[in-house]
Amino acid sequence: MVKETEYYDALGVSPDAGDDEIKKAYRKAALRAHPDKGGDPELFKELTHAYEVLSDGNKRSLYDQMGKAGLEGGGGMGGGMDPQDLFSQLFGGGGGFFGGGGGRPSGPRKGKDLVHRISVSLEDLYKGKVQKLALSKSVICKTCEGRGGKKGAVQTCGACRGQGVRVTLRQLGPMMQQIQQPCNECEGTGEVMNPKDRCKTCTGKKTISERKVLEVHIDKGMRSGQQIKFAGESDQQPGIIPGDVVIVLEEKEHPRFKRKGDDLLCEAEVDLLTALGGGEFAIEHLDERVLHVVIVPGEVIKPGAVKVISRQGMPSYRHHEPGDLYVHINVKFPDHMDPSAIPMLEQALPARKPMAKFDKKLHIEETTLEEPNDRQRKSTFGGVTGDEMDEDEEDGRPAGVQCAQQ
Repeated sequence: MVKETEYYDALGVSPDAGDDEIKKAYRKAALRAHPDKGGDPELFKELTHAYEVLSDGNKRSLYDQMGKAGLEGGGGMGGGMDPQDLFSQLFGGGGGFFGGGGGRPSGPRKGKDLVHRISVSLEDLYKGKVQKLALSKSVICKTCEGRGGKKGAVQTCGACRGQGVRVTLRQLGPMMQQIQQPCNECEGTGEVMNPKDRCKTCTGKKTISERKVLEVHIDKGMRSGQQIKFAGESDQQPGIIPGDVVIVLEEKEHPRFKRKGDDLLCEAEVDLLTALGGGEFAIEHLDERVLHVVIVPGEVIKPGAVKVISRQGMPSYRHHEPGDLYVHINVKFPDHMDPSAIPMLEQALPARKPMAKFDKKLHIEETTLEEPNDRQRKSTFGGVTGDEMDEDEEDGRPAGVQCAQQ
C-alpha cells in the first residue's frame, strides 16, 4: 500500500496505474490546464510536478514508500524540471501551445506569469473603461547590470560548480538515498564574491523592487473570467525572459440586471391598471440612459410575463453588436377595492367563471377569507405564499402534512 496518493489524485489515476495510463492522464489534464489555453499556471505546475515524480521509476518508488517527505529529503528531486520543458517533450514545443519542433526550446527560459484579479461592474463592461493598476515587481539592477557586484568580482562557486546544490548519498535500509541540498557556500546561487564587491544598490541580489502602473483597457462586452495580458511585465531575473502580467476580470453582481452572454434580464413592476389598461414605466439602463417603456392600451400584461426590448442588451465583444433586454414584469394588485367600482369592472372584464358543480348529496357551507392572526402566522402555512408551498412540497404533499394511516 502506498503511503500517500496526492500525486495520483492530481492526475486522476489509481496507485497501481501503469506508465502509459499515467502519461495519458497527464497529457489530458495538462492540455486543459496549460496557461496558453487560459488555464491556471499553478495548477499546471502541480500537474507537471506530479507527473515528473510518477513517470520516474526511482522517484515513484520513494514516493510510494515514504510520500513527499522522502522526496524532499533527497531522492534525486532537485529543483524539478521546468513544466514547460516537460510539456514540450511530450507534445513538441518551442513555438507556442501546439508549436512544432519538439525537444527543449533553445535560448533562455521564460519566467512565471503574474496573475492578478480585478473586480469590474456591469456598467464598466457595458461602456468600457480604462483602469489603472499599480504593481510592485523585480527589475534588473541597472547599477551592476544584474551581476550582483563589480565586474569580474563574481565567480562560479567551486563547491557546487555553479549548480547551486550539492548531492550526497545516504544509506536507507537496503537502498541508497540521494540527497540534494542547497549549497551552503553560495547559498544556492551558484556564484560567490567578496562581500566588499557586492553592489550597493541591490546588495548583491541582482534585482531591485520597482513600482509599475499599468493601464488596463476593459473593452465593451468583455465577460467575467476574460484575461488581459501584458507581455513581459512580470518579474525580471538575469538570464530569464520575463513572464507576463495576466489580468483576470471578475464581474460583480448587479442590483438591477442579470447577464447571460450578450443578453440582459431585469425586473419591472406595474400596477394592475397599467397591466390591464395600458400605461408606462421606466428602466434605468447602464449608461446614464432611461428607457421609457409604453404599454399600449388593450395589451394585457399578465403577472410574470417576460417581454423583450430588442438591441438593448450588452454589446458583443470586439464587434459591439448589442444583445437583447428581457423584462420580467410583476403586476402589483391593490390591497382593497371600492365595492361601488365593481359594476364597472364587470362591464370591462370577461364574465366570472361559475363555481364548479358538485353532487347534490354534498352539503355546501359558505365561508370567507380572513387575514391570519399572530398564532396562525406562526403555524406551518401562516406566512407561506403559494409559490413557497410548491417549493416545500415533498412526494406531492405540502411540507408538514402527513397522510392518515390505515
